[in-house]
Amino acid sequence: MNEREKNIHLWFEMWLTKQDLGIDNIFAEDVIYTESWGPKYNNRQIVKHWFQEWNTRGKVVAWEIKQFFHKGNQTIVEWYFKNEMNNGSIEELDGISLVEWTKDNKIKSLKEFGC
Repeated sequence: MNEREKNIHLWFEMWLTKQDLGIDNIFAEDVIYTESWGPKYNNRQIVKHWFQEWNTRGKVVAWEIKQFFHKGNQTIVEWYFKNEMNNGSIEELDGISLVEWTKDNKIKSLKEFGC
């Protein structure tokens, strides 16, 4: 597994364990992160705040990687996702993330698409 795939696996693992296991190590300081339903986070500190806040309201119970596609400084990850919120709602979807990398393999841009 290459370094980029390890970083994506680590990001998914953080959600499954509800722990920041190295957000500073995998995201560029000026990252732009866009969720599949629209919200956009414009730097690493905001991504960290969103991660911590979201995990007070629910939990990710599955985020399984199906496959990777790499081309140049971009990666596409196909995945299955499921969460359970504290209010009892459950969401599950298939999706992809389009990731753009810095030269030192940090995530510069991540856009999620769900279906």
